[in-house]
Amino acid sequence: MKLTIMSTTNTQPSLAAIIFDSPVGKLLLKANSYGLTHLTVTTDCEYEKQNLTASDAELSDEYNRAVQHVNQTREQLSEYFDGKRTSFDLALAPKGTEFQHQVWQALVEVNYGASCSYSDIANKINRPKAVRAVGAANGANPIAIIVPCHRIIGKSGKLTGYAYGLKMKQSLLDLEAK
Repeated sequence: MKLTIMSTTNTQPSLAAIIFDSPVGKLLLKANSYGLTHLTVTTDCEYEKQNLTASDAELSDEYNRAVQHVNQTREQLSEYFDGKRTSFDLALAPKGTEFQHQVWQALVEVNYGASCSYSDIANKINRPKAVRAVGAANGANPIAIIVPCHRIIGKSGKLTGYAYGLKMKQSLLDLEAK
């Protein structure tokens, strides 16, 4: 199943969060009842500072669905890092503009082990002159790895910037090249 980025009408805050220890560092997974809202590299200290609004919601259906989303994400990430998963089947609910959602949807359509350039993504969303805006949307991606912004490289084939550093980007590309 292909991942689909939920529409921009999602206004529900993240209700559940966990830290996942991965080969590329500690990953903070956050979700609301619609799906995964964030996957970021973090530290335990940063996690302690997270203010989730689950206090009254802890017994609610929304909270329980959010917990299911983070647990499902953790399971699929484990399989991904073990080399047993090449695609994800998750509900995604990142907040962003319509343009960002178009870019992020194009990113999830870049196959495992493949890469493309910012201009390839701009062409895919029928905005060939929006290469810089595509780069900005790629950099604003709140769901790293699953929305695979690490697969976007420079037109020359060289690695370009990555929010979590080129070392992590190369590690993810190497994992997918096996």
